[in-house]
Amino acid sequence: MKRFLFFFLTALFIPLSAWAGTGGIGPAILGIQLDFILFALVLLGVALFHNSTLQVALTGVTTIVIYKLLFTGFKHGDGFHGLVAHFQHEWVILTNLLCLLMGFALLSNHFEHSKVPDVLPRFLPGGWKGGFTLLALVFVLSSFLDNIAAALIGGTMAKTVFRGKVHIGYLAAIVAASNAGGSGSVVGDTTTTMMWIAGISPAAVLHAYAGAFIALFICGIPAAFQQDKYSPIQANPSKEIKIDGARVMIVAFILILAIAVNMVVNIKFNEISDTFPFIGVGVWIAILLSAPIRTPEWKILPETFKGSIFLLSLVVCASLMPVEKLPSASWQVAMGLGYVSAVFDNIPLTALAIKQGGYDWGALAYSVGFGGSMIWFGSSAGVALSNMFSEAKSVGQWLRHGWHVTAAYTIGFFVMLSLVGWHPSADRYHSNGGNGQPAHMEMQAPAATPQAGH
Repeated sequence: MKRFLFFFLTALFIPLSAWAGTGGIGPAILGIQLDFILFALVLLGVALFHNSTLQVALTGVTTIVIYKLLFTGFKHGDGFHGLVAHFQHEWVILTNLLCLLMGFALLSNHFEHSKVPDVLPRFLPGGWKGGFTLLALVFVLSSFLDNIAAALIGGTMAKTVFRGKVHIGYLAAIVAASNAGGSGSVVGDTTTTMMWIAGISPAAVLHAYAGAFIALFICGIPAAFQQDKYSPIQANPSKEIKIDGARVMIVAFILILAIAVNMVVNIKFNEISDTFPFIGVGVWIAILLSAPIRTPEWKILPETFKGSIFLLSLVVCASLMPVEKLPSASWQVAMGLGYVSAVFDNIPLTALAIKQGGYDWGALAYSVGFGGSMIWFGSSAGVALSNMFSEAKSVGQWLRHGWHVTAAYTIGFFVMLSLVGWHPSADRYHSNGGNGQPAHMEMQAPAATPQAGH
């Protein structure tokens, strides 16, 4: 791994010396800017080196920063001045994201220890309907919990009720259900949380459920039949389980306070909403206030921090991309991003789309959220569940037995498009004229209108 990275960096920077000082215009291969090629190599490295993803991501962001320092400069200037200005522009969204990822890990742990997941299998019917009902429960859980937590809870329940024998097609459906359930909720998926942090209204992503509901049935029913044939559902004769109501209330308190803080800041104090990480800080205030009632499991934070730094590294890489070189936002591009997210992580893809602007955010949320389910490493939920079921770490078997996920994504997208339509936002996430000030959402006037308003 280390030798690969050394030779990669050497092979990259020696030929690039010819482009030093070219005023921000870097080399291109087959018309593709080298920035995007470097970014693609980072994502490819993440896909290939599953045991060294953090190292790959940190090496990638370092490589891209050095490349831009030496050869192209940054959007806000050249050299270290441009780099500092860039992070002045990005620090709020990065801090918010870090706080939310860490905070939601504790929130999910509270929910798991509330014993609610242990009680849910009691209410599952027999036969294939039981398997589908479990997927529907994962869908619902993901709408207010992180989709990773929902997938893990679903995997834990599946392992119990199917006696440890879970079909790969059903595992794919669990990931798909968790990603579908989170696609229309700003607290259900990291991608939609990123949109929320960037100033996109929670209502703007809600219509992603128009496609997600259909997708749940299209992939969930075949997967339930696969599982019923492979290992039928077993009744859960477990002893009486007492739900910890205090932890349930803590979960509700954290979510309500996070949503309330975001709404108040964006409605009443919109002019300062992008100058401080209000949402992330609000979540941690709720966690600390509730700690005397039930102590959070702090020991999970170090590992969560490593995973969060990995995701943030990819987001930083995405923020350094020249988005003016991307195709213009359209429903075709949004749909294509769903297929791309099956191969490349959907976090940086979302960051690029937010930076570019002009999307129908609900359609984008569905695409990058559900699309990553088509291959096991296309979403964080898939990676997490595959760590629980190692047999799922086969792209061939996932595609063969999880064929219904790809069909569900495609059909669900067109159903959503026919029911809701394509309504691109006039908002665009960008900087204030390149002056290094914090980023925010500004209204871009239509081309025919001479004035630009906020």
